[in-house]
Amino acid sequence: MPHRRILSLWFPRLGAERILRAERGGIAGPLAVVEEVSNTQVISALNTAASAEGLQAGQPLRDAHAMCAGLAVRPRSRAAEAAFLAALRRWAGKFSPWVAEAGEDGLTVDLTGCAHLFGSEAALMETAGRDCAEMGLSVRMGLADTLGAAWALARYADEEAAPERSGDAIDQEARATRARAQKRSPRQSVKRRHWTRGGAAPQLQAAVPQLGRIAEAGQAYGALAPLPVAALRLDSATVAQLNRLGLRRIGDLLGQPRASLARRFGQGLVLRLDQAMGSAPEPVSPARSPDRFAVRLTLPEPIGLMEDLLAGIDRMLPRLCARLEARGKGARVLRLEAHRCDQAMEAVTLGLARASRAPDRIRPLLEMKLEQIDAGYGIDMLRLEVLQAEAIHARTPAGHLQASAAARARQEDGAALEDLIGRLGARLGLEAITRYHPAESHIPEKTFTVQAAAWSEPAAGDWPLPPRPRPLRLWRPELVHAPDVPQVPEQFRWRGRDWVLAAAEGPERIAPEWWLEDPEWRSGVRDYWVVATGCGARLWLFFAHGGALSPGWFCHGSFA
Repeated sequence: MPHRRILSLWFPRLGAERILRAERGGIAGPLAVVEEVSNTQVISALNTAASAEGLQAGQPLRDAHAMCAGLAVRPRSRAAEAAFLAALRRWAGKFSPWVAEAGEDGLTVDLTGCAHLFGSEAALMETAGRDCAEMGLSVRMGLADTLGAAWALARYADEEAAPERSGDAIDQEARATRARAQKRSPRQSVKRRHWTRGGAAPQLQAAVPQLGRIAEAGQAYGALAPLPVAALRLDSATVAQLNRLGLRRIGDLLGQPRASLARRFGQGLVLRLDQAMGSAPEPVSPARSPDRFAVRLTLPEPIGLMEDLLAGIDRMLPRLCARLEARGKGARVLRLEAHRCDQAMEAVTLGLARASRAPDRIRPLLEMKLEQIDAGYGIDMLRLEVLQAEAIHARTPAGHLQASAAARARQEDGAALEDLIGRLGARLGLEAITRYHPAESHIPEKTFTVQAAAWSEPAAGDWPLPPRPRPLRLWRPELVHAPDVPQVPEQFRWRGRDWVLAAAEGPERIAPEWWLEDPEWRSGVRDYWVVATGCGARLWLFFAHGGALSPGWFCHGSFA
């Protein structure tokens, strides 16, 4: 059985390079991507030009502007970065079908049994690096027997273990010690300790990071030993504590008793060590690919008649519904594509009021959409795709003896109404068909909510009765010309017409929601009256006592 081989891909400039790709060359200089952390704008990603200016990730934006005046700044979008990383995960599927995301800026690929398809592991990594360069992405790679070792090589292969505190750091010593050190002659020789025994780390010039690092099979110990302990994916507090004790490299931990390490630093440190060395399992769990349902029909001769299009749909639709039924799902949104001989494509989209996989329910709706397709010089291919699918629970089919009962159950279940909504939505659009749901509020215009009928269920139970009768029609309050007194006027003028009072019932006082700022209720407390006029019309008038506005009479609706 071959050794398990894991490839870790790290994109250190993912956020900045995603924006550079989206801008298409619109940004030529330094670029910083910032996010808000504890009410402070902090840099999360930099491009190469910004790093050359000395900027670092995690640096406050105000300090970055002081160091680089020409810095271009863009806000961070975690959702866009996650979508971009998902696209990179699909790209990495060319190397192995076992690809998983590693944090917000990395991928993990299980290459066991796949490297020979590209010649060798080095050739595979070279191909991956060349693809990333063509996409304008910076990448660092690590290949080892375990996920932890590959992760460490990708991120820390070129870094040296630095001490947490050393005697050569004058600013860390006491004030008197610093004064004596500063008075010391520069020519005076000072005995320095090696950095692995408590001395200061050597100051090396920043080198260009390598494209990748490969640890041969069974050589994880030698590859990880010189790396800093942070490469074990430990938290910063544990790393700082280890550095203070002089345990700066992974090799320093491998020789220590496991019981004492677990007792002092917890089981997390021992687990990370075992995972990196292969003693503890750490599987690669790839994301499940989404279900896609589509069928295609290639025609030997171009067609253009409505009957021919329906015949093609009759051949494709049962196959598509059978695939949906096999996965326990139904189509909610479908798209029919008609590819013409002149390389053009006509497409229509169909939305259903309820997810369905019944061809006899979907076909009439598609037939209504066919008139929108321009056949041109002829159609040589049809494609039917499900854009949105939903789960459908299994149902028990009814026999011949239960046909009438099944029909009544279908009527009670609302399938007939949903078919009607689907037919109307095919003509008008599903968003144009709405239904009302009750809402708890004493404000007349807030006692209901408007929801799309195709994407909501009918209101359960009876509609709650108001304390007083409410009009059938409501509109925004309209000014009524009448005396500004709270008594119902005998005559008033509204909508350019004179009205005579015949009877009045009320008043019903309604106060505004004082805890909300509603521009429609700045007139203060209202007294509502059901007014019957001489011509037989029944209006809903109210007198506004005037809060932030002047008092007066208004008409708010009419009864049937």
